[in-house]
Amino acid sequence: MEKAIVLLSGGMDSLVCVGEAVKNHQEIFFLHLNYGQKTSERERQAFEEIARFYNIDNHHCKIIDMTFLRQIGGSSLTDDRIEVKTFQGDSKGIPDSYVPFRNSIILSLAVSWAEVVGATKLYIGANDEDSPGYPDCRPSYYKAFNQLIKEGTKALNIEILTPVISLKKKEIVEKGIEHKVPFHLSWSCYKNSKEACGVCDSCSLRLRGFREAGIPDPIDYHKV
Repeated sequence: MEKAIVLLSGGMDSLVCVGEAVKNHQEIFFLHLNYGQKTSERERQAFEEIARFYNIDNHHCKIIDMTFLRQIGGSSLTDDRIEVKTFQGDSKGIPDSYVPFRNSIILSLAVSWAEVVGATKLYIGANDEDSPGYPDCRPSYYKAFNQLIKEGTKALNIEILTPVISLKKKEIVEKGIEHKVPFHLSWSCYKNSKEACGVCDSCSLRLRGFREAGIPDPIDYHKV
């Protein structure tokens, strides 16, 4: 069986990727990237709790520090001068939560680790509905990155998989239920770390997905 690495932010999309990987692989590694986001501690907590849920030992878990992205800024997730905005409805524009070239850095680190541990599949929870304006969440981007891996690695056989990229949030929730993933351990909020704000882009889309699936979201939200 091929080894797989799941890029696990702690959010619902990456958690459903865990469910897919568990179904398809016997040996799985979890990779978490701290890129200086405002909810980094809460996301790390979600990562660690999900790892314990799936009995992934320390040898198969890695957390990499990417907080240098705070020095670059340019995103409401990493720059304290930019406020995390309330969801304004679906848009194809690039939102201020876009972290410049983040996914390329994340994937480069994941490919490096894959070469070391002999993993041939990388799962990432990129989702087009979640971020239609993000240039690094397009299917064409991952096709190009897979070609880059073939050109620039010794292993040659590492492939990025994006199992939820074309799914609506409702469908992601339904797939997660099918895989029996622990949604109660996940965290999606861009703004808060105690109770999810319920109004940022990520919270709003998550809540819509659970609502349309007819399933209560198991995490706590701030009561306005």
